[in-house]
Amino acid sequence: MGIIDSSEDKVCFRLYVAGDAPNSQRAVANLNAFCLEHLLGRHLIEVVDVLELPGQALANRVFLTPQLVIASPPPLRTIVGDLSDAAAILRSLRASVALI
Repeated sequence: MGIIDSSEDKVCFRLYVAGDAPNSQRAVANLNAFCLEHLLGRHLIEVVDVLELPGQALANRVFLTPQLVIASPPPLRTIVGDLSDAAAILRSLRASVALI
């Protein structure tokens, strides 16, 4: 799918999806909405379609989709689901990122 690049001091997300499945589409939309509201351009989103890149998913031990990996800032964190619970993303970021 691709990368959405924003600014220099970034929170880096990797979102594993399964093609155009409804949960995958919701996860992409929910993550984009979260970033617009809370990170205001300070993010990088890489979307990995496990149907197109199954080897990358297996190498990174991704067995469920959609799955969000918060790659930086450390520590590495994972959230599984359509990301409709923005509070879960906030809790995962709160210790290491100044949010809006």
